[in-house]
Amino acid sequence: METSTQTSQKVGSLAVVGMGMTLGSHLTPISRSYIEQADVVFAALSDNLVEEWLMRMNPDVRSLQGYYAEGKSRMDTYWEWLDLIMAEVRAGRQVCTVFYGHPGIFAWTPHKAIATARAEGFAAHMEPGVSSEDCLYADLGIDPGRYGCQHFEASQFILYDRQLDNAGYVVLWQVALAGDTTLARLSSTGAAYRQVLVDRLAKDYPLDHQVIIYRGATLPIQDPRIEYLALADLPQADLSVADTVVLPPAREMRRLPEVWARVEALDKEGETVTQS
Repeated sequence: METSTQTSQKVGSLAVVGMGMTLGSHLTPISRSYIEQADVVFAALSDNLVEEWLMRMNPDVRSLQGYYAEGKSRMDTYWEWLDLIMAEVRAGRQVCTVFYGHPGIFAWTPHKAIATARAEGFAAHMEPGVSSEDCLYADLGIDPGRYGCQHFEASQFILYDRQLDNAGYVVLWQVALAGDTTLARLSSTGAAYRQVLVDRLAKDYPLDHQVIIYRGATLPIQDPRIEYLALADLPQADLSVADTVVLPPAREMRRLPEVWARVEALDKEGETVTQS
């Protein structure tokens, strides 16, 4: 007799995996196995070379990149991706979708697809990958635990009330698209929009503060882009959607004397208890 779990689990399945950032170097063994064993693989990758590499592991690789279009909302594209993925899952196929880096970072469709599949009774899960954030820490020599590190999507940062801690690192993603409320641009909003971002940051940083433009390598023969410039020069910088802006700390961390005193008092109490 079948258990309730067995009867409720449908045949189709979804595995969402990350291929990492650098071709051939970052793919984990378990993600590779999902790609190899899938009935169909959907690839949200912008490089034909990467898609050809995936085809060595699975002959049925279907690119999702063609659904993007200038002037078309990216959300419309993502909903189309979801429909394509779920159609195959509902047909009872073992589906794998492959995204750059970590599939759950700056990616709407993977989370929505997993939630949709699970709500309909299909097995669905995500496998992590080496993300652009991981590469950033390694290439720039940043330990996020030393001073702390905040991450913001650039448009969200300038359009909403977000609070910075300029005693730690601040990482701004998708700066080239800063201020894009249409979700229909594929390249850049332009210098005037980035000036809005700089004016916002100028509340917490001097205009001569050195910031870093970072872009991780996607091919083994490439080097990462690591470029230093003054905050005031950011609007005129040559930026792509793959570039990230890092603001190093602008001041030292300030102690909270009342908290230090409280913790020191607790230490003394502990010493007294130990001695007794």
